[in-house]
Amino acid sequence: MSRTFAAIARTVRALLALAVLAGFTAGVPWLLTVAAGWPLDWIGWSQPDAVPTLGDLYAATTSPWSDNMVFALLATIGWVLWAQFLRDTTIEIIEMSAAASASRRGQPRPPARRRGPIRWVAAVLVGAIVGAVLFDAARVVTSTPTASAAAADAAARRPAVTVVAPAHPAAPPTVQHGPRPALTIGVSATSATLPLATHRDNPAVPSWARDTPGGTHRVVAGDNLWDLAEKHLGDPHRWREIYKLNRGHEQANGYTLTDPDEIHVGWVLALPAREAAPAAAPPHTEGSPSGSPGTTAPEATETAPAVPSPAPPASATPTPSTPEPSTPSPPTAEPSTPADSADVATPAPDTNPSDDQPTDEAGITLPAQGWISLGLAAAIAAVAALLRLQRRRRARLAFPAPVSTAPQRSPMPPSLAPVDIFGSRYLGPSSDHRPASPAVAAPIGVDSGGTEVSLFHLPGPGVALRGDGAVPAARAVLASVLSTNVAETAVRQPVVVTTADLLARLLPEDAPAVGLDPDGTAYDGERLIVLADTAAAVTHAEEEMIGRRRLLDTFDAETITDLNARTYHAETQPPYVLLIDSSPRHAARLQAVATHRAALNLHPVILGPHDGIPTIEVSAEGTATGDEPHPVARLSTLGADDLAAILSMLTDAIARPEAGTDVDDPPAEIAPAAVTVEPNEAAPPQADDATALVQLRVLGPVTVATDAGPIATGMRSGSYTALAVLAAHPAGRTLDQLAANLHPDIDPAAAIKRVRTDITSARRVLRAATGHEEPMFIVYDPATSRYQLDPETVTVDLWQMLTAIDQATTTDDEATMLAALRRAAELYGGDFAEGHDHAWATDYATSYRHQILTAHARIAEILEPDHPDQAIAALERAAALDPVNEVLYQRIMRIHGRQQRPDAVRRTLRRLEERLADLGDAEPSQATRRVAERQLRPVAPASGGRP
Repeated sequence: MSRTFAAIARTVRALLALAVLAGFTAGVPWLLTVAAGWPLDWIGWSQPDAVPTLGDLYAATTSPWSDNMVFALLATIGWVLWAQFLRDTTIEIIEMSAAASASRRGQPRPPARRRGPIRWVAAVLVGAIVGAVLFDAARVVTSTPTASAAAADAAARRPAVTVVAPAHPAAPPTVQHGPRPALTIGVSATSATLPLATHRDNPAVPSWARDTPGGTHRVVAGDNLWDLAEKHLGDPHRWREIYKLNRGHEQANGYTLTDPDEIHVGWVLALPAREAAPAAAPPHTEGSPSGSPGTTAPEATETAPAVPSPAPPASATPTPSTPEPSTPSPPTAEPSTPADSADVATPAPDTNPSDDQPTDEAGITLPAQGWISLGLAAAIAAVAALLRLQRRRRARLAFPAPVSTAPQRSPMPPSLAPVDIFGSRYLGPSSDHRPASPAVAAPIGVDSGGTEVSLFHLPGPGVALRGDGAVPAARAVLASVLSTNVAETAVRQPVVVTTADLLARLLPEDAPAVGLDPDGTAYDGERLIVLADTAAAVTHAEEEMIGRRRLLDTFDAETITDLNARTYHAETQPPYVLLIDSSPRHAARLQAVATHRAALNLHPVILGPHDGIPTIEVSAEGTATGDEPHPVARLSTLGADDLAAILSMLTDAIARPEAGTDVDDPPAEIAPAAVTVEPNEAAPPQADDATALVQLRVLGPVTVATDAGPIATGMRSGSYTALAVLAAHPAGRTLDQLAANLHPDIDPAAAIKRVRTDITSARRVLRAATGHEEPMFIVYDPATSRYQLDPETVTVDLWQMLTAIDQATTTDDEATMLAALRRAAELYGGDFAEGHDHAWATDYATSYRHQILTAHARIAEILEPDHPDQAIAALERAAALDPVNEVLYQRIMRIHGRQQRPDAVRRTLRRLEERLADLGDAEPSQATRRVAERQLRPVAPASGGRP
């Protein structure tokens, strides 16, 4: 009934606005025409067809004014105001249309401009009319089970886009007509991306959502109702149940859910109960569907491999571990899932079925030792991303290169593999040549609500740590600070000062000082300064305090933050962290430094109790308690080996002057693409003109096509990813391996069920699209328990590219080699599995990109003698694929130099400098600058020297 009254009110309001708008638009001109006639009589222009002379105008304006002239002047003003109103109304209609169009494309709405009083009237009238119409139209999308339901489904499955929201919105956003991308509006930079499990006593869960049958979910960037229904309920079409269950409930940021495709990051969504698994279907023979002739061997009559039982519910302070799935015994034929079965399970009471994962609410339990928050995981993942880019920058392009489907070696050690998987999901946006940055600087733990806590934002003069977990927490603090702003300029990267004894306790026993300067005093230049003892460290902090205070006095600034915000000086000061043991002897000096923490951006971290500085008792699991209130509920903790691994990664990733390698020097090491952690699997030979029922493309966005065209509907997102994994592993993958790749964040048993559903769905869709019921497309090998793509029925662009490169490496004829390499270049449509955010795909993409870069470099070598411009074009295409590889720019400069184009050499070097500046202020290597200098020298008579 309330909806009916609301609809009637909106309709009445729209009709009144329409009547007023019509009155202003048509009624005002009629009234002015009838009442005043021609309005310009007061300036001597008495009739429209009688244009006045200058004398008439002078006489009219200097003669005494009559009542008619005054009335005509007022009429003229009325006409001007009416024209202004008509203009503003038109602008409002155009801007509302642009906002609606931007929302449908998933783009932020254009900001509203300042309005004058007349435009405000136009905006109110147009908004009342358009708002009522669009609101009712959008309501139909969520309530009518007809053709509009399909549009609603399409809108619900579109990924969210992040939009900055005001801190205290006055009203929920306007609902637009039709399907448009969901808006994910951030509540804050520190709490926007933390998943939340159901706990009845958790204050972060609203009271109305604590007793929901299916648990709760905290929205993270990229969520939408379609995917949430598929993940939590096993059926994406149940997104309407989530929408109806949460509609109208006020969230923490003041908004309520009123639009099925607009959800905000940080919202807590209640979930309906996940239905029980359907009864087992009778054995199904895929090769002999009802009504179709012919039979094949049955696919669904075998015993499935053993899988572990679901993990028990997590405790209130979870420290989960990942159970190792049992190894399946090879079945006699393929285990299967009914084609129409949903990926469902029966949850235990009070248990969220989606939270059986190696992460808890806000962190990751490491395999060896320790627990880290998702913010610290993101910071470490950013270091790994930067290191990957540095490896791409240094990679040589030697031909022939090994043809391989294996990935590049991961920069993460096995003990930190979960950090790479989960941390990369919580990074900000990135580009192909600029690593993403975490949202929180120096994250050291989480508060009671799961929000990240930054070391730099702690209250008080500093922090002291004691207890069984103090040393592991200090390791995490050190890793967090050094990982902060790792890809930014040096002046924004924090500095840590510590002592040799303390660093020795944090690192493994007898660990080599990897990354130390030759004098043994600092890692990475001045970022980690290691001094002899606590007295020397405190003295260093005092000198820093005095220097910063003088800078504030010189520039008349209150704090270092204010000073850094100014752009007319070069005295930017990074955060300064003093990490030392507690020492009563130096307590007074240390207290003097800590007093200036907020103003001077100095942050003491003391191991052991210290009077005057808040002390936190840290348990072995990182749980934080203390006598004084503090914001941290759990601190990140690290083992010694993991800290050493992170410092080693930082050493390789941080920008510093490098010797580099000259393109004219012989290769001294194996190309990075050949150094892998998995055995190479030979790709089935497939010519680029090979025909098959299905064409799978994984270089670029994953797509599937048949002779009739692309398959645009019916395929699950998990099915696309499963096809990409199998394309990268021609020899096949077991269910356990596929589950680890596709669903690393859920219980292995549930992950295996999803993989089965993805494979079954892919087969069903491919059979329907091709019109062939017999092919399996994804075949199962009972001897190895592996699933693999059938090369007889599926062609893969990756396999075709590798086949072409292999043909080029086995021929001595340059024409044949050039033709094969060009076919390979045409087949490369982009990075492997582009658009999929799975961490496993990153190193595969790097390997395949390196192989195609080598192909482009060889094409340029063949073309350069007779067609130098074509050679440059080939290298430019390669540089577009990998904008940070220095060898490509060296080759381009060398050809330009040989063609006597010094300006082109300089432009190429400048372009490389701009690209590398995004890698933490990296600069071209000395070898690259030598190549440029050689090309800029005056041409000497031919003497056999290299150009």
